[in-house]
This record gives sequence, C-alpha cells and structure tokens, in this order.
Amino acid sequence: MEVREFAERVLYATSLEEKLRRPASLTDEQPGPAAQAPVAPGRPKELLFKPPGSGKADFPGLHALENPRERGRLLHFFANHELLATELMALVLLRFPDAPAAFRKGVLQTLKDEQEHTRLYMERMRACGIAFGEIPVSGFFWRTVSSMENPMDYVSSLCLTFEQANLDFARHFSRGFARVGDRDTAALLERIYRDEIGHVAYGLKWFRRWKNPNESDWDAFCRQLKFPLSPQRAKGFSLNIEGRRAAGLDPEFIARLDVFAQSKGRTPSVFLFNPHAEAQIAHGKTFNPNRAQQQLARDLETLPQFLCREDDIVLVSKQPSVQFLSSIKQAGFSLREFFLTSKLRSAGDGDSGLANRKLGRLRPWAWSPHCVELLRPLSANVTAEKRTLEQRFNSDVARLFSKTWSAEFLRKFLDHRNDPMLCESHVAGRAVTDLEGALEAVESIRSRGHQRVVAKEAFGLAGGNALRFFEPEISTTQRRWLEKALTAGRKVVVEPWLEREVDFSLQLEMNDDGLKLCGYTGLINDARGQFQANWAESHHHKRIPAAVVSHFPGFPDISRRMLDIFADLCRQLEDELRCINYRGPIGVDAFVYRDASGTCRLKPVVEINPRYTMGRLTVELMKQSCPGSAGLFRIVNRRGLEASRCDSFPAYAAEMRKRYPLQLEGGPVARIREGAVVLNDPAAAESFLAIFHVNRSLGILLQDFSKQH
Repeated sequence: MEVREFAERVLYATSLEEKLRRPASLTDEQPGPAAQAPVAPGRPKELLFKPPGSGKADFPGLHALENPRERGRLLHFFANHELLATELMALVLLRFPDAPAAFRKGVLQTLKDEQEHTRLYMERMRACGIAFGEIPVSGFFWRTVSSMENPMDYVSSLCLTFEQANLDFARHFSRGFARVGDRDTAALLERIYRDEIGHVAYGLKWFRRWKNPNESDWDAFCRQLKFPLSPQRAKGFSLNIEGRRAAGLDPEFIARLDVFAQSKGRTPSVFLFNPHAEAQIAHGKTFNPNRAQQQLARDLETLPQFLCREDDIVLVSKQPSVQFLSSIKQAGFSLREFFLTSKLRSAGDGDSGLANRKLGRLRPWAWSPHCVELLRPLSANVTAEKRTLEQRFNSDVARLFSKTWSAEFLRKFLDHRNDPMLCESHVAGRAVTDLEGALEAVESIRSRGHQRVVAKEAFGLAGGNALRFFEPEISTTQRRWLEKALTAGRKVVVEPWLEREVDFSLQLEMNDDGLKLCGYTGLINDARGQFQANWAESHHHKRIPAAVVSHFPGFPDISRRMLDIFADLCRQLEDELRCINYRGPIGVDAFVYRDASGTCRLKPVVEINPRYTMGRLTVELMKQSCPGSAGLFRIVNRRGLEASRCDSFPAYAAEMRKRYPLQLEGGPVARIREGAVVLNDPAAAESFLAIFHVNRSLGILLQDFSKQH
C-alpha cells in the first residue's frame, strides 16, 4: 500500500477499526499532490469534536485516581490526544508530499506509534468501565495544528509543544497510577513516556535543521508558534528536566521554558507599573521624570506580577531574566506573562503578540493621560470592560488624586460622624489658591494650638512636594516656595503637623458591586512622610492592626467601634466613587496621633489614592504567606545599600537569602512560613530593590527593620 492511501484512510475513515489498522508493508513512491486540511478528520459519530466554547470537561487529578471510573475518564482524555496526533501526522504526509524522504519516514513511524498508543489506552479504559466516545472530546489540537503551512510548523507545534508537554503528563500520571495500585496503566504510561522522548528528539532534529542557524532554539521556537499556541503549552504540572535532557533539549531552552508563562484559556488582564501618574496629571505633557524617578519605574516594573492572577500579563520595558523568575517560582509564586511596551504600538497591525488576543481588563498602577495613550492600542481587544478609555480616566477621576479632594472628603465625613475618637474638623486641612490665603491658613491653625504646620501641593508624591513651617516666623524661602507652588492655578493644602503614633492604610477595590475591603496594612514613613515599608498581620483582611487599636484603651469595644467608623467611611466613599463612575483600586492612608493634651485621636483619612499602592501590594503578597504569619514589604535604595555594607544589590539579595532562608509549608501550593523574597531582579536594579519578609512574629519583623534603619 502507498503511504498516501494509508494516510487518507487514517485521516478520513469514520470507524476506529479503519483508522487504527496498520498495513503489513508501505511504499512512498507516489506521494501525490499536496492536500488541503479538512475542517475536521473523519470520525465515528461518538468521537466528533464538541463545538468550540461549549465548556471544558473536568480533567481528573491524582486525588481522583482511587476511583476506577475516574481513572477511565483520565485515560479517555489521553486516548483522544493520541488519536488526534495520529490524524495530524496523516495530514502531514498528505500536506507535504515534497518534504525530505527521511522526514516523511519518521512521521510515518511516529504515526504507527500513536496508533498503538490509542489502542492500548482503549484497552485500559475498558478495564475501568469507560468506552471510547462516552465522554465529549475536544478538537483543540486539531484546530491549532492542522493550519500548519510547512513541516517546520508541524515539528514546532506537535513535536515540540504537545508531545513535549506529554513528557510531564505521562511521567506525572504514571507515578499517580502506581500509587493507587494500577500497575498496568502505570507501565503503559511509562512506555508512552519513553516513546515521547524519541518523538520530541525526532522533532528537535528537524527543527534545528530548518531553523535560522543564528537563532537560539528558544527564540526560534517562540517565533515559530502561532497564537493560541505558546511555550506554555509545551509543559505540564511540573517540568520534567530529565526527559527533556534525554530528548536533546539544551539547558537554556529548558530553563526558559520553566519560567515561561502565558494564558492557556482564561482571558488575561493587562497590568502596568506607572508610578508617576500623579505628577503626570499635575504637570501634563511638560512632566519629565528625573533620573531617580526613571530608575524607580524601571527597577520596580515587574511588581504588578504580584497584583495580578495567573494567566494575566505585565507590561515591561525589558524582559526579566530567567534567574530572577526562577527565584520567584522557587518562593512558591506562580509566574506571569511579560510583554514589552515597545511592541504595543503594533498591537493593531498584526505584528504584536497581543494583536489577536482577547483581553480582560486594563489595570495600570494608576490612570493618567500618558497611560491612556500608552494602552490605547489594546483598548479594542478588551472584553470585560465596556467603558471607553476616556470614561476610565477623565477630569473627575483626575480630581481624586488631589489632596484637596481628600481633605474635603474628610471634612464632610467628620461633620457627619461627630465622634470624639476622631480628629477635629480643622485637622482635615484647608485648601488655598493664593499666598494671602496660605499665610492666613497657617496663622489660623496656629491659633488653635498647633505651632507646627505643613503645606502640601495638591498633587505630590509620597511625602514630596511639601513644606514644613516649624519656626515661629515664615522665612523668605518659604514664601517663595508657596508662591511657586500656587502659580498656574495650582492649590496647596495647609494642615497641622501632628505627632503620629502609628500609620496604617485601608486597601479597597471599587467594582460594579461596590467598594470591597481587601485588607489593612501598617505603614512606616520616614520623618518627611516618605514611604519606607508596609506590614501586615495575620487576619489583616478583616482586622484593624492591633498596634492601632491598642492606642485607645479607654474606649469600650474599640475594635468593633473602629470597624464601624471605617465601614461608614467606605459607604460614603463608595457613593462618591459611583458618582464619577470610578472602578479600580483605592488606598486610604490614616494614622493615630496625640493631640496637645496627650490624648490619642484618629485621623481616618490622610490621603485617598485612586490607584494601586505598596499597601495593596503587601495585601496581595500576604496571600503567599502561611496562615498565622506576618509580612513586611520594603524598598531598599542606594542609601540603604551603602548602610548595609554590601557593595551591590546582588550581594545584598544574597545576604538576605542567607540571613532569612525561605521556609515553605503546605500544599498543593506551598506558602511561605518564614524568610525573605527579593521581588525585583537585583542584577538589573539600578537604585531600588523590593523585599518581602515573612515571619511568625510581627515584632521580630519590625525589630529587624528598625535595626536596618
């Protein structure tokens, strides 16, 4: 029989008997013309593909293998995959009659292997009480591979993707079947595993022969795959390095595959770290970040990976290194997909990796005019958000960033609440627009017993753009600062400087259902009010920090009372946010201070930040810590590096790992019980390094932090 006739029978036959029959001898002397791929292969009625989008059948896990029928259901998935591989290889023989004879011979031999695998799976299924076709089958493999345009597409998508993934699945489930005593199926999977090593090696040989010799295997592989295929499809639950080495894959390829991430089905949202949105709003197109601001944005651009879910995308200017991503994976974090911002401009012309992908939502650190323009090429692909970019960011949303708005909101809340625990109304601050008003505000606050006063520009960053008036007389330099800050119609908020006891924050999320509490975090600022660290206790998602509550011993049932205050505040804030149709993260900074009499009082709003914050990042990082542990997030700058006596950020990171080794506990996903995780790449960091430190005791975390500062 000619190979062509055999391949046609395998591809178009409507009975399994015909599809799996192997002739005694085959010749390939008349390959015939190139055939076109059919919409679907011929199959018996019970094995026709279910419609795309009709839902995924549950894939049994190891925990279900004690049940014979569940074992049979799992084998049904595997049998369909082997049958699909058989049909696709028949298609290769028909589509590419002019391919090298040695290549066609190898495809034919692999096809025969897949026929045998299908028969063996069917036998084991029957022993488990499952008939082939009893469960709906997916045609995903067919839809993604049958459009191949050349043999290189075939070896990339089938041999190096789906068959490579089976190196993980076959070994993983072989051990699972052995654990439940099904040694026959375990032996079958072990045999298939060995065969798959040969199939991957065969594909790799031809892949290397056909690829650009100046490209690495990894780069050529990534370039060759067409969406929805990606290297993510080339691996299973855990990476079987031994099998890949046996197949001939090089160490660089294996290492890059280990840390590669891309959605395999869920529509991803897109995240972006743009920490200077407030300055961009204040200064518009004239804003030009200084060197330190540029370094902050570059060094910490991967931090949104800890805010988003698995399968989401993080936009970056540079791909993070394999070594860094490997360290994050070892700490128990699932990896994210990273996409270069330099490629966004081509998102609509077919050249971008995001051009033809559905996207869930756009989630920048903060919305700003610059961010709107950067993300505009992606807006047409967004499916989970009906609002336009201009509705997501406009003048009303921009106003939320102003300290003037926060002060006005606090004043209204204090008038509404009238609670002796809370600060007095004048503590909220007063917005001024000219020098005369500013000087009057300073004197008014001092007349109330506050000799120290601070003036803040309405738009400022983490304690910056502020001036303290501590001396009795206002100096010429201070007058000049006020005049400059008030030019061009900008506002300044004048408020008393308070002796803080403890800073903390509420982390919130505004969605269509309302304002949701994500958690409470402690906040550590320096003497100028600039950020140093956030910390979180166990149960931070529902309890106000104990260090805050402990300052009010004279009030009965203080915890419940404070929760009620903030619940009331959130109700009023939700109303305000609904009025302007804001959706997204919200951070509310607050603190406890002592008034002139020494009594502790609560200032429930210092700033309202309509963006992600380091506090929110801390809340999300805590999800990877064990129950009962506390966590502390901090950023080390060049000054901190010098104080540590380490000569570089890589040396500092190594010292942290040595001093605070990771201890992971639990499963199936292990979490951090104790230890330190470096959250951005120390080898690439210029000026800033982010650290997340976990310990059973918050006191130890704060003590260690204090020693280093």
